Amino acid sequence: MRDFASLELDESLLEAIELLNYSRPTEIQSLAIPPALDGQDIMASAPTGTGKTAAFALPMIQHLLDFPRSKPGPARVLILTPTRELAIQVADTVRNLAQFTKLKVITVTGGISYEDHAEWLGKPQDIVVATPGRLMEYIEAERFDCRAIECFVLDEADRMLDMGFAGIVHRIVGECRWRKQSLLFSATLEGKGVRDFAQELLGEATVIDAEPSRRERKKINQWYYRADDMEHKWALTQHIVQEIAEKTIIFIKTRERLAELRSRFDQAGIRTAWLQGEMAQAKRSNSIERFAKGDVKILLATDVAARGIDLPDVTHVINYDMPRTADVFLHRIGRTARAGKKGSAIAIVEAHDQPMIERVMRYLDEPIKERFIEGLKPKHKKPAFVKKKKKKDGDSKGKSKSKDGKKKTKTVKKVRKDKGKPKTQSSEA
Repeated sequence: MRDFASLELDESLLEAIELLNYSRPTEIQSLAIPPALDGQDIMASAPTGTGKTAAFALPMIQHLLDFPRSKPGPARVLILTPTRELAIQVADTVRNLAQFTKLKVITVTGGISYEDHAEWLGKPQDIVVATPGRLMEYIEAERFDCRAIECFVLDEADRMLDMGFAGIVHRIVGECRWRKQSLLFSATLEGKGVRDFAQELLGEATVIDAEPSRRERKKINQWYYRADDMEHKWALTQHIVQEIAEKTIIFIKTRERLAELRSRFDQAGIRTAWLQGEMAQAKRSNSIERFAKGDVKILLATDVAARGIDLPDVTHVINYDMPRTADVFLHRIGRTARAGKKGSAIAIVEAHDQPMIERVMRYLDEPIKERFIEGLKPKHKKPAFVKKKKKKDGDSKGKSKSKDGKKKTKTVKKVRKDKGKPKTQSSEA
């Protein structure tokens, strides 16, 4: 699809699209917008930074324009996101797309006083972007009316599961049982947990798995360095942020390691901001604002704290610690190369991380080349992980000879310890 005009969108939307400099639809937009405009339920996956917010926002706005109501009332479109920051970013995008209409968009998240929200919810709205926990509070207090919801959108479904929101989301979906259309978007639909979650929420739906086009996929330039030990790892990191990187997010796996790295940067006279779990909302917002405005060029973050953030103009992502799973790696590097821009993703790999970087390459289905920095080359050889060889027929292990001299094979039956136990959601995930 070469342009948005072929989608038969309202003139007010096309005007906003032109003002926002959207050149042409991305892969996810080309695949998701037409069936969504037809009113179909959709279950879609697309990497972060490929324009999926517009992929569900444009059909929702078009629906409200096609079927205007006679008088103002409660919200007709509900968009759920896992975090406050993502809710604010989604709401901003929706407002920008609807700027030449009279539609009202509000956000319902934590960090805002109950009285302020109550006042907003008492006025007419068209689109509400919310986080599950805070919205459920208002539903239980009968402050939010779900009966008027016609279209329901669940953004970042995989993160909803990771953050333990499955139960609350199911309750909200039950409250919106009069809806006419449901859309679920996720970075990945892999894994039984996500598929079952989507199946329970949507039932029969159009499944879209948007492989980004070559033009979109090549935006992130990836490579990795090998580190011998922690001192070598820090030396590599310091060189990268001083000589290579510009506006950079560095991912660390625990709060303790984040504090250690933050201390090293302080000692080196390099200013940073940081995000970590159990952080006060005011401090969290301050860190994001300082980094977004460019007051500091480096943001240190743990995975839990960084979920859902969409920061502009991030040039580099550094995996100081490798994640535990390949899909988290995909989420991390998706913080750069957004909105059509290019970016770089760098991993610093210790010996015990080598299997994970190999796993990531298989998951992404693309190679990640190793690079070297002069004067900081690793002294140890790259660890080789060889697959175990199958035992030959002549191996004596597990075999014994019978009285007639023939070899007798000992059969061992494997028994699953969890056999008969019910599968839990966490184990499936």
